[in-house]
Amino acid sequence: MRSRHMKAYKEKTKADSNDARRVLLKLQGLYLFMGLAGGMFNPYINPILVEQGFSSKETGYIMAFGTLVSIILQPIWGILVDKFKKTRFVLVISLLVPASLAYFYNIQVYIILILIYTLCTIFQVTQIPVADSYAVTAARAANTSYGMIRLFGSIGTGVGGFAAGMYLSQFSIHMLWLPFLMFNVLSAILASTLPRQTSISSSSVTFSVGLARLLRNRTFLLFLTGCFLVNQTLTAFNSFFVISFQMAGGSVTMTGTALLLASITNVPSMLAAAFILRKWGHERTMLLAAGAYMLRWGIQWLWPTPEVMIGVQVLHGLSFGFFYIAAVEYVASVTGREMQATGQSLFNMVFAGLGGIVGNMLNGYLLDSGGPSLMYLSCTISAALGSVILYIVSRQAKEQRRSYSLE
Repeated sequence: MRSRHMKAYKEKTKADSNDARRVLLKLQGLYLFMGLAGGMFNPYINPILVEQGFSSKETGYIMAFGTLVSIILQPIWGILVDKFKKTRFVLVISLLVPASLAYFYNIQVYIILILIYTLCTIFQVTQIPVADSYAVTAARAANTSYGMIRLFGSIGTGVGGFAAGMYLSQFSIHMLWLPFLMFNVLSAILASTLPRQTSISSSSVTFSVGLARLLRNRTFLLFLTGCFLVNQTLTAFNSFFVISFQMAGGSVTMTGTALLLASITNVPSMLAAAFILRKWGHERTMLLAAGAYMLRWGIQWLWPTPEVMIGVQVLHGLSFGFFYIAAVEYVASVTGREMQATGQSLFNMVFAGLGGIVGNMLNGYLLDSGGPSLMYLSCTISAALGSVILYIVSRQAKEQRRSYSLE
């Protein structure tokens, strides 16, 4: 009887392991296609709008407004995931709706462009939190790290950025919606084959209750503030790099090379992240990455030339790659399993949402007013302030661990 139970247990364990590996492979493919779609299209949204006669300040306002509305509506996604268990459905529509609207960026009417960008952002804003909730669960089930999934997104983004440069040497920038549509449809097909919900979405805590708990955590609020100050600077790359690079004299083909270099450096960062996090911890890794942000922006402030702006992209992996993985896993460790979807949503609301609003408005205005140098100076200062706050978070975490060890 005992041997029969042992055999059944081993068979179940083996089946669970095989299922975990299949989900892992699907998620790696999903991140790859999502990266290809975003890498080809997202860096060029601003240039598409500028090509139609709008200024960087005006395009910054479009992006800021869309991000603001998406933040206000984001709790709805949290309710769909946490209460109604619609994890897979939310992920699929978050891919298909922006893909179907991408063509309409070619309309030269400011109000309509605001509407299109807002609708796209409302759906896109939930992609990463939901995909990350799947990825964290799948990584644990397959006994691997989140970085081993996320690095496929970086590979896709890098290849997509380079492919966009080649694509634009043959086709108009107004035709970029086609590959964006294709890769998003492929992503949605893969997403539709994932489990209906993750263990994270089976939360015993509602979004509103989890949100209230997290907002009472002073260390977590400091963490969010530091993340905001650091990540608002990333819009200088995500939204305005193509424009600032061409203002400095860079060509379209060189732009693709810079985007490829930036994203590919995320790959070794993702691979090394598990080791670095075990050795240094979440807080110190984020502090290291924030320092890399300071260096990255400071170099471009002092030497805003195409050659320097390409070369400095090697710091993208050390800055964004390490920071994002450490932050996501920090949220997972602090919030626990029951509030993880809520924690990741709140983190994304501040990291990408609020940071995106302020970054797009501020950096668009600075780029118009003082060119790349002024924008990168502001980014250097903001990253430095974020580093100071993250240092405080690191000190508090160290003191907490010391007090626990004494008890």
